[in-house]
Amino acid sequence: MTLPTLTTRTVARFTDLSLPDALLQNLDSLGYLAMTPIQQHSLPEILKGNDVIAQAQTGSGKTAAFAIGLLLKLQQRDFGCQALVLCPTRELATQVAGEIRRLARYQENIKVVTLCGGQSIGPQIGSLEHGAHVVVGTPGRVHDHLRKKTLSISRVDILVLDEADRMLDMGFIDAIENIIGHLPHQRQTLLFSATYPRSIRVLSERFQHQPVAVTVECTHSHEHIEQFFYHVEHADKPAMLVKLLKHYQPESSVIFCNTRQTCKAIGTELYEAGYKPVVLHGDMAQKERDQMLVRFANQSANLLIATDVAARGLDIENLAAVINYDLGRDPEVHVHRVGRTGRAGKKGLALSLHTRQEQYKLDRISDYLKAPLVFGDPKTLTGNRQPALAPMVTLAIDGGRKHKVRPGDILGALTGDVGIPADKIGKIHIFDFTAYVAVKREIARSALNKLGAGKIKGRKFRVRRF
Repeated sequence: MTLPTLTTRTVARFTDLSLPDALLQNLDSLGYLAMTPIQQHSLPEILKGNDVIAQAQTGSGKTAAFAIGLLLKLQQRDFGCQALVLCPTRELATQVAGEIRRLARYQENIKVVTLCGGQSIGPQIGSLEHGAHVVVGTPGRVHDHLRKKTLSISRVDILVLDEADRMLDMGFIDAIENIIGHLPHQRQTLLFSATYPRSIRVLSERFQHQPVAVTVECTHSHEHIEQFFYHVEHADKPAMLVKLLKHYQPESSVIFCNTRQTCKAIGTELYEAGYKPVVLHGDMAQKERDQMLVRFANQSANLLIATDVAARGLDIENLAAVINYDLGRDPEVHVHRVGRTGRAGKKGLALSLHTRQEQYKLDRISDYLKAPLVFGDPKTLTGNRQPALAPMVTLAIDGGRKHKVRPGDILGALTGDVGIPADKIGKIHIFDFTAYVAVKREIARSALNKLGAGKIKGRKFRVRRF
């Protein structure tokens, strides 16, 4: 399915749209001034109430586009579910829900509930009993709630299918069809997909009404990315991976594998080689997955090993390198993986291992890129340095959103009374019952002692190095 390409000639701002002043002020406070191309072309159509099918990848700004549209439709005093957002993975659903909450700050009492598998369904039922304006979830768990009659979507006014291609790849089509069967016929449906296989065209034709097709020229080119392919026998792949890490020594890397079994095995191999990678795969409990993502995002871990599904929605700033331990199943997957590095005009590095039997994949990638591939010589790989320690250390606090803990509270507890310099403190992540703060490695002990001996919001919380 090929959509018309819209070329952005001017940089549009949110103030060009007829948005409430309070929303514009909140967008300004979040640093949202100029719209990204996908926002510029999709948001006006969304605000008109049109169905939209849009090509958008991670990091394109698509979440803000559909979130602003659905927030403006909400009836604040009605706590029934009015907007439903379906995502392929728990990580993406959590990320999307968090973004909607940030954008909804200009209004009071907008309730966003996340419904994902891998978590106890009991607390989710309890949250739904108190009402929800917006539900963000994975198809499987949303379907479970509909079956149990713990969720009603009969008054939903807007449906968003985010990363629709990945949901279909994961086999969610039956669940999606069942969910849509519970929705009103008169609704707005927004479909966002990184790729446009025939299955996406069929999905749009079945469930959208005269959708406006939106795609923009790729906002992220590969011109700043050095890309090398290394031939290796299958049995020698773990050793070759270590050689690549020692030679290039990237500050941060996502290592892609095609199966969770390979992720686990490579995680063990690298740990035994002296590295401390974090591994992301579908067998992990949600809390553990959240912890792994936090550690990598806040630079407490240099290496993240993941499958495409587990990494979907992962948007890490300043990612130094992408390493394809396994080549992707098709050229588009390869390009999406590689496109996570070299962003915002910074240099990136992409390294890919391939076996003799995968020549056909290389040919497809070369055809897709319309350029010859550059092959690295394994004999030139040098370097015997010990694996570098991550620059940050994560501290875990046994208090979170449910305890009314905010990032400012943690920052104040660390910096108050001539405490830790603010420039030594990194990202702060707040979850329902836990908070994580990254601090520079050299002051980790003093930060731990300060938090452990002090109080946050007048309360003492257990704090540990994580």
